Amino acid sequence: MQTSPVRAQTPLNSLESQDDACLVELARRNDEAAIRTLIRRHNRRLFRIARSIVRDDAEAEDIVQETYVKAFTNLASFRGEARMLTWLTRIALNEALGRLRRRRPTAELEEVDRADEAQLIPFPGAHVPDPEAETARSQLRDLLERTVDELPEPFRIVFVLRDVEEMSIEETATLLAIRPETVKTRLHRARAMMRNSIERRFSATFSSLFPFDGMRCARMGDRVIARLREHRNISRPD
Repeated sequence: MQTSPVRAQTPLNSLESQDDACLVELARRNDEAAIRTLIRRHNRRLFRIARSIVRDDAEAEDIVQETYVKAFTNLASFRGEARMLTWLTRIALNEALGRLRRRRPTAELEEVDRADEAQLIPFPGAHVPDPEAETARSQLRDLLERTVDELPEPFRIVFVLRDVEEMSIEETATLLAIRPETVKTRLHRARAMMRNSIERRFSATFSSLFPFDGMRCARMGDRVIARLREHRNISRPD
């Protein structure tokens, strides 16, 4: 579908409080500010969903871009029967899954559903000025992202939609064309897989928790000997 050139018409900061329906109507008239507001408003969800499928930041970003291009060049087909975000999410899901099928044409979701074992964005919130705290947050985020990445695809998508994006069971089921009961089952298994994966990653380091060796151990010996000498329960060596 051919569209007219996008034109900046509305001040960007005046659109932040507008709902999607209003922004879509402006976008139909090629209002650049409205389009930018919609993009900024929905970027994170679309990226997370695409990323949960392709597991690659660059490709996920490309999918999000393609999603917006398809959406804004086909606004005439958007009837408003679903929310704009739902429509964008479906486009992103189809784009990501289409790429995945082209990459792995023989992959079947049902096969992964039968898997009993699995080898798996909190995402950043408020800024923490403490560099050590920020480093710890970054390491935790990396760990969780790697753990999510290792989930089999059907469970990974459901986990991101439900626990990361906090979508309802019904909306998740509709987007993925599966039963609500299947959403619940996949989410339960995804959480169990993540828990097991994280436990495996940490269990190897449990034996090193609360170290009490080296100088700490030596100082403890010195303190005990000093106390015993005070009570004359031990004599100094000759």
